[in-house]
Amino acid sequence: MTGEVLAKREGGVGILSLNRPKAIHALTYGMVQAMVTALLEWRGDDGVGAVLIDHAEGRGFCAGGDIAFLRNSALNDGGASGRKFFHDEYQLNHLLMTYGKPVVAYMDGITMGGGVGLSDPATYRVVTQATRYAMPETGIGLFPDVGGGWFLSRMKGRMGQYLALTGARLDGAECLWAGLASHYLPAENLGEAKARIAGDPAAIATILRELSAIPPEPKIAAHAAEIERLFASDRYEDILAALAAEDTDFARTTLKALATKSPQTCKVALRQLATSLTLPDFAANMVMEYRIGSRVLLMPDFAEGVRAVIVDKDNAPVWSPATPEGVTDDLLDAIFAPLGAADEWKPL
Repeated sequence: MTGEVLAKREGGVGILSLNRPKAIHALTYGMVQAMVTALLEWRGDDGVGAVLIDHAEGRGFCAGGDIAFLRNSALNDGGASGRKFFHDEYQLNHLLMTYGKPVVAYMDGITMGGGVGLSDPATYRVVTQATRYAMPETGIGLFPDVGGGWFLSRMKGRMGQYLALTGARLDGAECLWAGLASHYLPAENLGEAKARIAGDPAAIATILRELSAIPPEPKIAAHAAEIERLFASDRYEDILAALAAEDTDFARTTLKALATKSPQTCKVALRQLATSLTLPDFAANMVMEYRIGSRVLLMPDFAEGVRAVIVDKDNAPVWSPATPEGVTDDLLDAIFAPLGAADEWKPL
């Protein structure tokens, strides 16, 4: 088992600790495989009453997926290894969603992209004063995957659409208010929480409640009504027009942020969330997301977005298409179209 994931038994729980601190525990393919292997083993073990997911050290839970690996795949192997990464990572997301035993995710610090894919399906989602939650994919030309279509579309108001398009960061108090977290604990209480749960996994809810604290006021709540009104449409051009017509600092700041995002990704995200609401279950959502991922991995915006934000760090991506109007319905239809029967995503 890779040293980038530390899998161990402690008392009545299995613990998966992400251990790639120099990359803020961004997920590699080996880490995905290691977690799946341990989860499948523990699922049939009556001695494991729950699974805890945390990070071994460093300043964040998980910063996302291995974006450099995915870009390299797009540029050098026709996306083959990137598609395999998506396929197996999505199987991990689905396994967590349907696990059958309680899963506790400790979202202490940065929790973004692939980290959200580990935490959102968890039974208990614990945030702290250090939590910084985001789905920032529109800024690199990808899309809010790892189950983002399912979870974001089902948030109250239009908060999910706002997060998907802007990549805005929420702190722990805001995550709790928005329903993305189940408990807010001071970071200094996490060690006690883990130890007590290991000793009595049947009492997780009680333990987390006893160690919880009253969070600060969630700043995003003040803008909830504004977000619900301005992001009401599933048409990206309508959202941009509504923001442009709104004479508030929040609208101006949001419009400025959206101007830096991939128009293609923003339109994909809106259709993704709208479509997810029509799907019968999480597996169907992941079939849709794998179709999208298989296509956008090889489209110009992903390689360009990663170049601009992560490789060259000039933060000046040249998107293609360059405008929302250039992202046609035909293009979106092609991105969302079924794959060949042998290529479709399937759960474990």
